[in-house]
Amino acid sequence: MKKLLLTSAIAALTISAAHAKPEFYGKVFVTADYINSEADVNNRLAANERVEALDKYDENTVEINSHSSRLGLKGSEAMTANTDIIYKLEYGLSVDGDKSDFKSRDTYLGIANKKLGEFRVGRNSSVLGNVNNVTLTEGYWDNLGDSKLKSENELRALNMLDDSRQNNSVVWIAPKYNELPLELALQYAANESFDDSNNGFGASLMFDKGTGFTAGLAYSKDMDTNGDITMLDLTDPKKKNKMNYGGDVIRATASADLSKYIAAPVTMGVMYQQADYDFAGSEKEKGLVVSGEMGLTSFAKPASVYLQYNKTDNLNGFSDSNSDQIALGGKYKFKKNIIGHAYVGQNSADYAAVGKVNKINGEGKEKLERYDIIRSDINVFAVGGGLEYKF
Repeated sequence: MKKLLLTSAIAALTISAAHAKPEFYGKVFVTADYINSEADVNNRLAANERVEALDKYDENTVEINSHSSRLGLKGSEAMTANTDIIYKLEYGLSVDGDKSDFKSRDTYLGIANKKLGEFRVGRNSSVLGNVNNVTLTEGYWDNLGDSKLKSENELRALNMLDDSRQNNSVVWIAPKYNELPLELALQYAANESFDDSNNGFGASLMFDKGTGFTAGLAYSKDMDTNGDITMLDLTDPKKKNKMNYGGDVIRATASADLSKYIAAPVTMGVMYQQADYDFAGSEKEKGLVVSGEMGLTSFAKPASVYLQYNKTDNLNGFSDSNSDQIALGGKYKFKKNIIGHAYVGQNSADYAAVGKVNKINGEGKEKLERYDIIRSDINVFAVGGGLEYKF
């Protein structure tokens, strides 16, 4: 009897230790990209005025880029028969060395209960990202959310708003109910800065019956649209004001794996999104993504080619500021965790931002004339490829 109890105890401890062991994982994705960027200012200025923006700009370069490379630790451990502790610590890193520090990605602690669902507390991706069953672009053209220029010396392809990560947030993922093919998630993001900003919240719902057709709907308020903008001071043309803003965004998607219905290895998808920014004079940003991926059967290993078109109207909430992008790419799986990528694409955008208009006197010296909305035409072409390794 004692031997039986001892054997059972050892077995229980072994199972518990194995269950509690965290999983270390990561991804390294590096590419080489040829990029040509052009910019022209299309403002009407007086002969003796100039703006602080790139004009008649046409540069090309070859870049080594790291795309969403990361290291992480995740796992779970049983608390009771029906409840587990869950955790995740994930950090992004720049393999090409452009950035030397680790950047926090999803980092949370939570519980998962069979009847109550899953709760995650910490830094969580917005539930808007749960409805992302359409986009296919990889490498340089995985740029959904690159909607603003960090500086005029760093031109980049501009695109519609994307989901973001929320500090001080709680995510609840509902348990399955009667095996319905739905996944519901709710999120609350607390604002702890004690300013005029609001606490954020969001919800997402995904439908996936396993038949090849999926659909999703998501909404967020004062989360993904949070930011600041430089506004004009109408009482003084030489002043500008920085103001925080929020807003809401709604996203709807649908995708279909046509191979489930006809003899064609093609998956189609469409996404439509509206973002309503809470700053004076803003217009609704309207974004559309249409994509298609086709499997290639003539290769020794799994391979596919994809085509994606992105269109954005009123980029960043500015009227008549639009973006069009098309990207063609392919993937080749040497192994399940080793993937080769190649792609080519073009992006054309009308960019608007508040900037300086300087007046030049007879001696060639400049003096601030006023602040104004500076509009620029930006065109970016890029072709490249690389290798992705997951572990």
